[in-house]
Amino acid sequence: MLGYVAIGVPCGVMENEIGIGPLSAFLISCTFYSGAGQFMMSPLIISGTPLASIALSIGLVSSRQMLYSAAFSPFFASVRKRLSVLFAATVTDESFGVNMERYGSDGAWDERRATLVNVFSMLSWASSNAIGSALGSVVDLPLDVMSFGMTSIFACLLVGQLDNATAAVVCIVSFIAVGLLKLAGAGGVAIFAGALAGIIAGLVFEGVAGHAGA
Repeated sequence: MLGYVAIGVPCGVMENEIGIGPLSAFLISCTFYSGAGQFMMSPLIISGTPLASIALSIGLVSSRQMLYSAAFSPFFASVRKRLSVLFAATVTDESFGVNMERYGSDGAWDERRATLVNVFSMLSWASSNAIGSALGSVVDLPLDVMSFGMTSIFACLLVGQLDNATAAVVCIVSFIAVGLLKLAGAGGVAIFAGALAGIIAGLVFEGVAGHAGA
């Protein structure tokens, strides 16, 4: 929950820049609840990106959360529908990691505790966004620094994975592909297409390395 404060406040500051007040920031964070998506939203709107492109880009980035929910389906097979829906609607990157680790190591962990992790994380995120939006209206904070908040988190996560050869291939190919696509004028689609190219390259590399090892 404390981790969400560090990135929620900058996100709220950015939302204030596009006219989203504290209450709206709180409600958006509770219903949309996608850190990466919300961080993307403000810069794209400020830069004048067409609404359809914004919706497509954010939708693609946020689609991974459906996979998170699906991964927990074995644990929720006999759970009431309302609780299952609440859990699925509130799972995100960090709560996915916490709950998956708990289910694997704590025999007493159950669907109620898992859902509480999701809900309290969401409320921490939403409250931090609201505070950031309120601060943004009274304090002049550098938008460029604020917008780098989510990027820096993913950069830290990436550095921790670079000791793996496959991850390094994915990173390098994605970086080059996105750069080339941006130069070619692909716009927001470049990120998705570049990431897809990196994933394919990683799968090919693993297949070749596995075949060579055999």
